[in-house]
Amino acid sequence: MRRFARLALVAASIAVAAAAVPQRAAAQRTPSDRYDAYFKKYAKRYFGIGFDWKLFKAQGMAESGLSPTAKSWVGARGIMQLMPSTYLAISSHRPEMTAIDDPQWNIAAGIMHDRDMRTLWRDSVPDDDRWRFMFGGYNAGEGTIFRAQGVARASKLDERTGPNIESVAPTVPRWRYKETLGYVHTIEENRKRLSPLKAPKDSTSP
Repeated sequence: MRRFARLALVAASIAVAAAAVPQRAAAQRTPSDRYDAYFKKYAKRYFGIGFDWKLFKAQGMAESGLSPTAKSWVGARGIMQLMPSTYLAISSHRPEMTAIDDPQWNIAAGIMHDRDMRTLWRDSVPDDDRWRFMFGGYNAGEGTIFRAQGVARASKLDERTGPNIESVAPTVPRWRYKETLGYVHTIEENRKRLSPLKAPKDSTSP
């Protein structure tokens, strides 16, 4: 009898564990897609219909692992790891944008900042590479990327291509280039994991 009781107890434990698997799986899925609606909404609003919204999700994964409570050692906050000063500049004329830690507004402001970065190279960098310049500027500041382009020109390289910027990166002054290049590569890898990567359509306006 004791043997049968033990077997029944084991069977019951297995049943409970099996029942918990879908719940755990759902819990694991929820954080990864919880903010998709925001990424879709603000990618469409600031980049136009048809733009690849998953690029921004991939960016959020690289920045914070999609954690709305993430904080960096320099003070960047939220899913898109915005500095409070950057968020204030973006939100100051948009009363609907409340706290920087609110996931919706952090994502909205981050994508808006991406748009500003992308616009800087709209007329000078081909579509296929422009997103790399955009994310590079987001991470290192646009001035750093402009300096890198200057070094590429001085080296008689085409400053409009990502590979050429990477090749001169070690010689660009005042640039933690390994951080920026790693950041851009991580976004690209994250994007590939989300689904097959397609070149984003550019329908941004000035």
